[in-house]
Parts: sequence; C-alpha cells; structure tokens
Amino acid sequence: MAGAPFEGELTPPLQATNYDVTSVRLLAPTEVATAKVVAVGKNYADHIQEMGGEAPQEPLLFFKPSTAIIGPGETIKYPSWSSNVHYEGELAVIIGSTCSQVAPQDVPAHILGFTCANDVTARDKQHSDGQWTRAKGFDTSCPLGPWILIPQADDEFSVGDAHLRTVLRDTVVQDVSTSFMIRPVYDLISFISQSITLKAGDVVLTGTPAGVGELQRGDTISVEIDGIGTLTNPIA
Repeated sequence: MAGAPFEGELTPPLQATNYDVTSVRLLAPTEVATAKVVAVGKNYADHIQEMGGEAPQEPLLFFKPSTAIIGPGETIKYPSWSSNVHYEGELAVIIGSTCSQVAPQDVPAHILGFTCANDVTARDKQHSDGQWTRAKGFDTSCPLGPWILIPQADDEFSVGDAHLRTVLRDTVVQDVSTSFMIRPVYDLISFISQSITLKAGDVVLTGTPAGVGELQRGDTISVEIDGIGTLTNPIA
C-alpha cells in the first residue's frame, strides 16, 4: 500500500507487497505518537449485567493515552500495583479524516477502517479508584491490530453485524455479534464528535460484550473479528 493513510492519501490501486506477513513485525495500526483513543464503556447489555451495573443514559466515554497502545505480538505488561487484570475484546474504528459535529449518516465518510482491540483493564483499581484513568490507561493496556480493514465495498464488512470472539488458553471466552451493541458504531462516533473532535489516526473503541475475565502472567490472549483478523498478545 502506498501513501499516507492518516493524511487521507492512499495511492490507488492498492498493490500487494513482496513481504510475507510472517517475515515482518506488524506495528500498531495508527500513528501512535499522535493518536488519541476514545473508548466507550457499558455498550453491551450482557456485559453491564455481568458487572452488576446499569445502562448509562448517554454513551460513557473515557480516554486511553497513546502510551497504552501496542501492536500485535507485543507484550501486555501486568502492572505491579494490580492483582486483577482483565481482557476486554472489542471492535475498534480508525478515523480517516477530521470528524466534528457529524451526523450518524455522515460518519462513514470519516472512517478509514476497522481493527481489533483489547481494552485491558486493572479491574481492582477500576473499582477502588472511583474513576478509570489508571485502571484502563496504564502502559500496554491498548493492544490494536493486526491491521486496518479498509472495506472496498458496502458488502465487504458489516460493522453492525460483525462476529467477535476472544480466546484465552484455547478457550473461547467472548463470542458475540456487534449487532448486540446498545448504541451502534455510527451513533457512537456521532455522539463523540459533538464534543470531541476526532482526527485522522484517532481510535474509537466501541465497548466489550459479556465474558470478560482475568489474565495471568504467561497467558496469551487473542481477539478475533470475522473479516478483519486476529490480534494476539502475550502477558508478562
């Protein structure tokens, strides 16, 4: 692929490279130095139920800093100050152009593509801190990848009915369609854009379904989304 995807410049037609994907190291699919991650909490009813919470009246937003972002195969570092770290598999949206006060129907024009995400969370600190900054913003807590799916046709990827799975120790622990989101992707991004300007390369995490659980040092965790691929990271 030639061009600068986060500056709205892709050189068509896209051409395959001569590199085998197994022979290169894939980086996080965004400009890590400048990207902001806007995440959405409590966007699947079954996850709200398993956590004993209530659905918010409006989308619940929080930030993850750029220092949280890592790519496929990179190590999630278990923080020394937590004893209960959880995985949260999610669909992520990569913004392709400036998005401010945009209506839901106009959101697709501002999207570059889609990828997999893991909103790694220090669950004990999420409960004890009273807010989520440390629990969800610590270094290496935002794996993204393995790449950006840029749909070339309307029927290539259904953002409203994508199949997401999370696999831990060879066991499927999350298995859901994005159709079960309380608020669909385009509505979420429109809501965010009313108060926060999204720039090219910014990332929106759209929430996690039920099935979240604890990670241990030595584990390997994978988030799979049909049509996109698999994001895998070890924990140490």
